[in-house]
Amino acid sequence: MPTIEHYVHSYLDIQLTGQQIRAFSLYEQELLNWNQHISLTAIKDLEMIRIKHFLDSLTCLKALRDSQMETVIDVGTGAGFPGLPLKIVFPSIRLALVESVKKKADFCSYLIEKLGLSGVEVIVGRVEVVARSNKYREQFDWALARAVAILPVVAEYLLPLVKISGSALAMKGVNALTEAHQAQNAIRILGGHLKKLIPVELPKVAEERYLIVIDKISATPPGYPRRVGIPVKRPL
Repeated sequence: MPTIEHYVHSYLDIQLTGQQIRAFSLYEQELLNWNQHISLTAIKDLEMIRIKHFLDSLTCLKALRDSQMETVIDVGTGAGFPGLPLKIVFPSIRLALVESVKKKADFCSYLIEKLGLSGVEVIVGRVEVVARSNKYREQFDWALARAVAILPVVAEYLLPLVKISGSALAMKGVNALTEAHQAQNAIRILGGHLKKLIPVELPKVAEERYLIVIDKISATPPGYPRRVGIPVKRPL
């Protein structure tokens, strides 16, 4: 079975250190162990964890690499994806993980301690509340979301967290082009500009994948994000 080191080097041209390889090994072990008791992932095959969780998370670097990425927030992180794999590879990132399900947030906190990671904050709560806090609003170079909601909703979650001149990144599947078109008005209202869609290929995965990059060009109006649940019920 190919190692995570093989996948990262072959598909992203990144050479992992021994410490990083050990961190990913511990990550996959703990993910499988915890998954026996709480639902963290439907993927239980080790190779698919490496591809669909670790490598998929690291494909964000196709957008983030060569940009300012000192501060990153990962919204709806679940078991830490994509934020924690990015932190393992780029430990200098100051990372915030937002997760509303406490058991999943607890896993992330446990793993952060187990891996000895510093500069990571786990925020237990809804992003609609988090993004209205002065501590987090418009404070990040990048805001990320993976498989959270349709793009107009994701834009309302992410763009309020991004500083002007920063960017939001949504990881999307086969409907990315349609969603990007449908989200144009929401992105404009929220102070963003759709920059580009980056196609992503994963080994042994047939489904199309894209990274949707949205630049933050002006301040998000103070009324956004709307109250908890409203963005999903009434997308912009």
